Amino acid sequence: MLIDFVPTVNGLSLADAPAFKKAPGGAPANVAVGIARLGGSSAFIGKVGEDEFGYMLADILKENNVNNQGMRFDPGARTALAFVTLKSDGEREFMFYRNPSADMLLEEAELDLNLIRKISEEEISFLTKGEDPYDDAVIQKLFHPNLKLLLVTEGADGCRYYTKEFSGRVKGIKVDAVDTTGAGDAFNEGGLRDALRFANACGALTVTERGAIPALPTREAVLNAILKFVA
Repeated sequence: MLIDFVPTVNGLSLADAPAFKKAPGGAPANVAVGIARLGGSSAFIGKVGEDEFGYMLADILKENNVNNQGMRFDPGARTALAFVTLKSDGEREFMFYRNPSADMLLEEAELDLNLIRKISEEEISFLTKGEDPYDDAVIQKLFHPNLKLLLVTEGADGCRYYTKEFSGRVKGIKVDAVDTTGAGDAFNEGGLRDALRFANACGALTVTERGAIPALPTREAVLNAILKFVA
């Protein structure tokens, strides 16, 4: 978990940005808060610095009904900071301040490895020896007896879904993106077609405001968006 500093104006370099908005973030925390806002139960495991930013992040999780008992505070490292460059279309680049930061120092003994389940597009390529993660035949290679559903997100274009028997695609929802930070994390909150439509709406709403956690939608907002854009 970290602090994102998001520019108040898009399309400028970090040096030219007139001001920044402080926003809590970090993919695991984004998803945890998003799940809680949608009415689910979630918890966060991670490490922050034993500093004002670290305690602020712990309070933000608690305020958003996320169990933060798994948080650890490192007295010898600072909470991670990330300065975000936003392009005119809302896409972003990050400059991280880590030397190292507390989130990089979590020890295996401090967490339950059985609770961790996450994979990225890059990791799909790694698992398939560099093959194209957007090739349906490549995706099918990842199936094993216990896997029932596999999702591949494609940003603004929406997502693909795969089971052992069938696959398909759900188009994304077009919005005026301000900041795309947290869109993928918001997508993960949704949980076949109706579920993916809900998840796409989560991601779409998140990019219409700045920051990740501050932009995560409530269940009511998502349902309203589905009625407006999809129905």
